[in-house]
This record gives sequence, C-alpha cells and structure tokens, in this order.
Amino acid sequence: MITRYALFEGSIKAGQTDAFRRAVLEDLVPMWQVFPGVVGIRVSFAEERDPGAPELVMILAVDYPNRAALATALASDARLASRAATERMMPHYFSGRIHHHVTEVESFTGMADSS
Repeated sequence: MITRYALFEGSIKAGQTDAFRRAVLEDLVPMWQVFPGVVGIRVSFAEERDPGAPELVMILAVDYPNRAALATALASDARLASRAATERMMPHYFSGRIHHHVTEVESFTGMADSS
C-alpha cells in the first residue's frame, strides 16, 4: 500500500481551531473521498508535541493500493477541485505551509504478550 501524507506545518489563526476542524471534516474530507483509487483516509488533528518539534496542526494520510492509483488520483479532476478549495479555505484558518510525503506502508497487527 502507498500512503500520501499532507503535513500542515504552521499554526491555526487565533480563535479558528473549531472552524478549521469543521471545514476540514465537512468540506474537504468529502472531496478527498472521491479521489479515484482511494482505499482509506485518516485526518489527525494535533493535540500536543515534544518541546522543539515543528508545529504540525494536521496530518492527512490518504491510502492507495499502489503507485499507479496514486498517479491517477493526483491527475484527477477531483484532486484539482480539492486543491482549489484548500487554497481558498486555508488562508482563513491556517498560517504555514503544506508539504507532502509518499510512503510505502508495511502493516503489522497484534502485540506480543509481555507478561
């Protein structure tokens, strides 16, 4: 599986945290859900970080079965529409930059009993 992360590095404008989260969940998530080939979406809103760590207010993870599906999604009209909506919305709530990272995912389940 391939996961493309969008890291929202910066800060939420004063008094806009709830509005930011609502806009992401109500307006952007439905747009991301219609990207071709998407098999999963996770939105993580920051709650705390280590001292000195960069401020990431949100991490978006979008899963695809393979790189071909990712390439199709990135070239899609759905992605262009969501990107335009993000560029319109973010200046109202967020100051910073958004950068992307693509990873190949290895998943593991279960934990060894430590007793």
